[in-house]
Amino acid sequence: MLKKIPTPQVRLGMYIQALEGSWLSHPFWKTRFVLSEPADLEALQSSGVPAVVIDISRGCDVGDAAPAAAPATPAAPLASAPAPMAPAAAAGAQVPARVGMGEEVARAAQLVNRSRQAVMSLFGEARMGRAIDAEQCLPLVEDVANSVARNPSALISLARLKTKDDYTYMHSVAVCALMVALARQLGLNEEQTREAGLAGLLHDVGKMMMPLDVLNKPGALTDAEFAVMRTHPGRGYEALREGGKVAEPVLDVCLHHHEKMDGSGYPQKLKGDEISLLARMGAVCDVYDAITSNRPYKTAWDPAGSIQRMAQWQGHFDPVVFQSFVKSVGIFPVGTLVKLASGRLGVVVDQNPSSLVAPVVKVFYSTRSKMPIPVQQLDLSQPDVSDKIVGRESPQDWGFTRLDEFWSRAA
Repeated sequence: MLKKIPTPQVRLGMYIQALEGSWLSHPFWKTRFVLSEPADLEALQSSGVPAVVIDISRGCDVGDAAPAAAPATPAAPLASAPAPMAPAAAAGAQVPARVGMGEEVARAAQLVNRSRQAVMSLFGEARMGRAIDAEQCLPLVEDVANSVARNPSALISLARLKTKDDYTYMHSVAVCALMVALARQLGLNEEQTREAGLAGLLHDVGKMMMPLDVLNKPGALTDAEFAVMRTHPGRGYEALREGGKVAEPVLDVCLHHHEKMDGSGYPQKLKGDEISLLARMGAVCDVYDAITSNRPYKTAWDPAGSIQRMAQWQGHFDPVVFQSFVKSVGIFPVGTLVKLASGRLGVVVDQNPSSLVAPVVKVFYSTRSKMPIPVQQLDLSQPDVSDKIVGRESPQDWGFTRLDEFWSRAA
């Protein structure tokens, strides 16, 4: 049974079915959950949400819920941007505990399949000229954020394996995941992290207004075709703005994710601090996923090589944002072929948050004997492991075409 009550009457143990007003006005990723944490209760009562709908068949009623302790101090106003290189997550944020790559990759694979269908449907609506309801995207953003919290590499790496046919859809899912991981690395609070993830999911919606023969062209675009494609940020921005219910930071990323720090980007040639923090984040995440994915006209670059190349593009990215991005995906992202001091080759299969240069690798080949060796998993951060990475290798140079099976097999 559903009951609408004023927010001051909300108590721990209630099942929240809905919150009155737009999702922009409340501090949660979702609107259906058991209110079990005092920090969540305090956040709700200080959010300005006037009323909520509770389901008394799934939680406490007004009369039998335990009384809530009054918050000691009023909630601090939301900061517009964090200090550079702040801790990874806002204090009090309810995020899942981290797990290993092997444990998360199967769940992430299921999420990839659900996400593909959801984004195809979402973008199909946009192509037909229908308004996008951003609030309906939040459950997907929440699922992505939870997967990233458990293990960032799992979903990000699986989304990188997109095919040429579903590139546009899975690119949006991948950028959503990358934006969430980067937001937490930068220390953004949960509301800003939610906006970052939603911005990543919707940043390329304008491509649905592009001619299909240009969008899916297998070769390089002509100057005229590229001029058409350069209109997609503006077209997406207008479509989202007309639909309403989309926060301004999300709109801003949609419009400005192709701007560059030196002013050479588009559509408005913004420069430096004229570009918002979220748009600078979007620029890095968008490019990284694009160059590490197979597209109709280009074969993917390997993840570590892509990081190295991006680092050399002077004037393109915000250096502080890019440095945080590298920390969020790793100096040697999952799937990177590395050479160890022992002369063995291995594939990075998981990260060690405490040591970016000492990931978990599976070794399988000897450069000295030029022969495969029994596969062995090494956690290079462990004190009893003396081997270390001395450099990355190109899979193409060695003729290795199925390296992703080392870490994706569980999926």
